[in-house]
Amino acid sequence: MQQSDSAPDPSDATPASPIPLPERISRGGLVLVSTPIGNLGDMTTRAIAELRAADMVLCEDTRNSARLLTAFDIRVRTEALHDHNEEERIPGLLAQLRQGRRIAVISDAGMPVLSDPGFRLARAAIAEGIHVDALPGANAATLALVLSGLPPLPFLFQGFLPPKQAARRAALERLRAIEQAGLSATTIWYEAPHRLGETLADMADLLGPRPAAVARELTKKFEEVRRATLPELAAHYATAEARGEIVLVVGPPPEEAADAQDIDAMLRAAMKSNSLKDAVAAVVQATGQNRKSIYARALALAADNP
Repeated sequence: MQQSDSAPDPSDATPASPIPLPERISRGGLVLVSTPIGNLGDMTTRAIAELRAADMVLCEDTRNSARLLTAFDIRVRTEALHDHNEEERIPGLLAQLRQGRRIAVISDAGMPVLSDPGFRLARAAIAEGIHVDALPGANAATLALVLSGLPPLPFLFQGFLPPKQAARRAALERLRAIEQAGLSATTIWYEAPHRLGETLADMADLLGPRPAAVARELTKKFEEVRRATLPELAAHYATAEARGEIVLVVGPPPEEAADAQDIDAMLRAAMKSNSLKDAVAAVVQATGQNRKSIYARALALAADNP
């Protein structure tokens, strides 16, 4: 279930105008259909048409999906597909797909497969040579990323962290080890509201004072994006109650600043074949350091070695 998404609340939006039922889709296969993460206005016309034309819709929770399907007058047979039954259901579903049936998969909210059921079925269908489609739509991870104000590329979607602290800290340690090997990316996580404070505290401890954002209730009435450093967010949510669906966006590790000896060595090397001005420009570009301080250091080196 995407970030433990609850079904969209019909009161959050007025459903789109009814869409005429398209001609029956002749091609059988599996289709993964994205659904709104909160606001029904984000339901696409393609998604409505596809669900209406399907022979069957597999739902993470048929009760939650019933509200969505009713809102758009989608009258189709539904069955449950979730983490606890997906593996056992695959053989029977593959048999129906081989017979030419068109089966749609939706989760409670967002895109199936991404932290939601559907991956194992899709992989099995692909292995069987069965046609698999996907319809794009709302996604909490990418929406939180663009609202965070943090570098959008590259980004690493991590899904949920382990719920227990020891395993959670081990996962963050693995991320830090990968970063030390050269990865520099904004990371995106889903988290349950009752664990948010503990998770932010562990992140602040292990990842340091990075810029971050907590996005909650995206596209819903009480949407909020709080931007600050990890220690500041951890301090806030140590006492503040978090409600709703949570996405955490954490900035990449800071670039290590070159120390004074490194800068001196770079300046000496650059000044051997360049003017002082050009040498300073080259070192500033390479290190990202303040030009005024680099220029002052270059003057000092030039005076020591006339």
